[in-house]
Amino acid sequence: MATDESARLAALRSYRILDTDPEQGLDDLALLASQICGTPIAAISLIDDARQWFKSKVGFSFDEVARSVAFCTHTMAQMAMLIVPDALKDERFRNNPLVTGEPHVRFYAGAPLITPDGHALGTLCVVDRVPRVLSEEQTQGLDALRRQVQAQLELRRNLVDLNRALAARDIAEAAQDQLIKDLRESVSQIDKLTALIPLTSACELNMVIPATPAGIQTVSEGVMQLLQRKQWSEDEIIKIDLALQEALANGIRHGCKGDPSKSVQCTVTCDENGELMIVVRDPGPGFDHTTVANPLDRENMLKPSGRGVFLINQLMDQVAFADGGREVQMRKRRDKSSASAPTASQAS
Repeated sequence: MATDESARLAALRSYRILDTDPEQGLDDLALLASQICGTPIAAISLIDDARQWFKSKVGFSFDEVARSVAFCTHTMAQMAMLIVPDALKDERFRNNPLVTGEPHVRFYAGAPLITPDGHALGTLCVVDRVPRVLSEEQTQGLDALRRQVQAQLELRRNLVDLNRALAARDIAEAAQDQLIKDLRESVSQIDKLTALIPLTSACELNMVIPATPAGIQTVSEGVMQLLQRKQWSEDEIIKIDLALQEALANGIRHGCKGDPSKSVQCTVTCDENGELMIVVRDPGPGFDHTTVANPLDRENMLKPSGRGVFLINQLMDQVAFADGGREVQMRKRRDKSSASAPTASQAS
């Protein structure tokens, strides 16, 4: 049999039972022990490092006593059933406060609860306030109930371990699901960046402005100067500027809700074929552009919504929405036949 106290306490902790709520299965076994042995008191107790804690009890109300006064400590020490017919006549117990005071123990019989590894965890015990003896049948019954308590403890530990394993599995699966989600989002971002690779070398402007009307003018002036330098016609520049300002205003008004602590991004790209691409992105919740009403339809003519998207579509050659509506992509091909002549400063 194992005798190492630190190993015994480790075994006790592994059952995760100390200070848990009462359980009907164990309470029933304590009650049966009381009835079979004809005693007013019975308990299933566990011996911690400094206390005797009662998992189940019949005939008393306190939850624990000091280990130093516990009868069950002696039962565990001998690893066999201990019967004390009269505690007042036993030198080990006659001065014990549980004998001289409440609950005035006179008779005690305890059967040790031993793990499969040979560690004594506690006892199943019965107590009376008067001296007595147990019959052979009662002793056998108490020992049979002890085996049932041990089986219940093992079953309980297995269930606790299973629940912990299932919980750990659920946590691992949740973590795996989150990882997959994160990876998919990363791949999505990589796909977006990859799509921009052909354009990055031709990127002319990349501006981030606070969500205020003043920022619109800053971007507008920058784009107009860029287009003038590239000899776009005044008519085209005006159309692009109107579309740009409308896209920025929508991002500030709807995407940022007018919150100046938020920002809108605008990138401008020109390729060698003279095609301009302006991307305006906001941090808002986005929208489904396919559900935007056509303001020219009779039933929508008095509604304010939809006019910005309609205007942008009329002014630009191609308009697309990405990232759930948080990003508007506007394309315009320069009409070379109407390109403005370079000024003296531009030519130089």
